[in-house]
Amino acid sequence: MRFLLYNIRYGTGIGRQFHLPLPFMGLFKRTDRNLSKIINFIESLNPDIVGLVEVDIGSFRTSRENQARTLADRIAHSPVFQSKYGSGSVADLLPILNKQGNALMTNQAIQSRQFHYLKNGVKRLVIEIELDEVNIFLVHLSLRFRKRQDQLNDLYGLISKTRKPVIVAGDFNVFRGARELSLFKAASGLVSANPEGLPSHPSRAPKRQLDYILHSPEIHVSRFFVPQVTYSDHVPLVCDFDIAATEIKTVEYNQQALAVPTEALPFQAATL
Repeated sequence: MRFLLYNIRYGTGIGRQFHLPLPFMGLFKRTDRNLSKIINFIESLNPDIVGLVEVDIGSFRTSRENQARTLADRIAHSPVFQSKYGSGSVADLLPILNKQGNALMTNQAIQSRQFHYLKNGVKRLVIEIELDEVNIFLVHLSLRFRKRQDQLNDLYGLISKTRKPVIVAGDFNVFRGARELSLFKAASGLVSANPEGLPSHPSRAPKRQLDYILHSPEIHVSRFFVPQVTYSDHVPLVCDFDIAATEIKTVEYNQQALAVPTEALPFQAATL
């Protein structure tokens, strides 16, 4: 199967026009033209599963159309989407913000779906879908270091309760580098589909690896690549995988596995 992960920045694009007449004014402009390019690109890759971070689910930027539904209809997928901020939050009460979400979609049968909200941070949504052989989690973690570490601890609790192999993917915002994920990966046993650490941001000249596809050891990755396209400030990640024919096993959950004191971390835990 082919999994595509893409932070599409709500389809708002990049470049000089994004910052005219004022910095970041592109976040308030119509997205039709750039979204069409994104959809054509994704369709050309023929993915079986798509994870979209920063998707507009119906603001004035899209004339109230849901970008996730538009893409899913085009590629004949079933979409699962939700606001990033959670019902009752301040952000959920504000125009535009309450239409900013994430989405998973697939051409496979979805056995179940859940929306989890992590305890800490503004961006707290975790979308989980269960397919026949794998559970997939889509995340967009906090911009603040300490909040990210708390979120990773909660995320570990979620994935540890699953009985199937898992894929955990999204924009992790690990500005301090891959070492931020060391404890999480060690506790969960997950490995990266991108062992070379190819960067994903910014798209014009990628320098930072902010986006990750992590997976259980039972999942075999046959191909991984990073298309160099500039429809967003991130580049997409593409992963071809299959799952080894092994019995589903129960994974014991240890809430304390990531409860490591800050001073024990291999780097200084200053707040960004």
